[in-house]
Amino acid sequence: MEFLASTMNQAMADLLLPFMRIIGMFSAMVGLSARTMPTQVRVLLALFLSLVIMPLVPPAPVKELMDVGSMLIVIQQLVIGIAIGFVSTIVLNTFILAGQIVAMQTGLGFASVVDPVNGIDVPAVGQFYLILATLLFWAMDGHLTMIRMIVMSFEAFPIGEGWFTAEQFRSIAHFAGWMFVAAVTISLAPIVSLLTINLAFGVMTKAAPQLNVFTIGFSIAQITGLIIIWMTMDNFALHFEMEWERATQFMCELLRICPP
Repeated sequence: MEFLASTMNQAMADLLLPFMRIIGMFSAMVGLSARTMPTQVRVLLALFLSLVIMPLVPPAPVKELMDVGSMLIVIQQLVIGIAIGFVSTIVLNTFILAGQIVAMQTGLGFASVVDPVNGIDVPAVGQFYLILATLLFWAMDGHLTMIRMIVMSFEAFPIGEGWFTAEQFRSIAHFAGWMFVAAVTISLAPIVSLLTINLAFGVMTKAAPQLNVFTIGFSIAQITGLIIIWMTMDNFALHFEMEWERATQFMCELLRICPP
């Protein structure tokens, strides 16, 4: 049995190009993009998914894998996958930022741990929010939603034919800007509560200058911060569900399609 070089190139292109888009998403997606996730596992998952969806994707318009045009198509697939996975990372970073704001406002920012996702030191409250958000992401089948989005992207942006417009790149940047607004909204209750406590201690200091407000206020602020975090845990899942629905809707608008 003989195989033509063009047939082999076409088969390799049909596998390589979907693989590059999928591995791009996995490299920026919640959970799979963490530094604790072995690279071999990420690559094997992307290869398995590429083999599954390969029969559903139209043949890639590639004649030679090693020319400049093919390299540009490979870069396009990477960018599309990274953009889709980046949306889920924005949702996760929203809660990390909210936890950091709460930690700084309550004086709990001195306790820091290493973030396994970014590899940097973050406040323990932000790490706690990160763990909760990641668990909710898996519990709400967020990984299945991301796989559905990457499969639908081959219909919205066929290989070698579709590409993001400048307006779509701008919308991704604007969606990332909403991360700060959502983080402040989530941490608004602790911020207002601690502001009220600080105002009360300001009045106490004015009435009794001999009172050591820094010693007493710091301890009370930390205790109050822990109580407020505990009281607002009931709304954490609601906030995550709202943010994830917003991210899913944005991905649908980005791909110009909606899931069934």
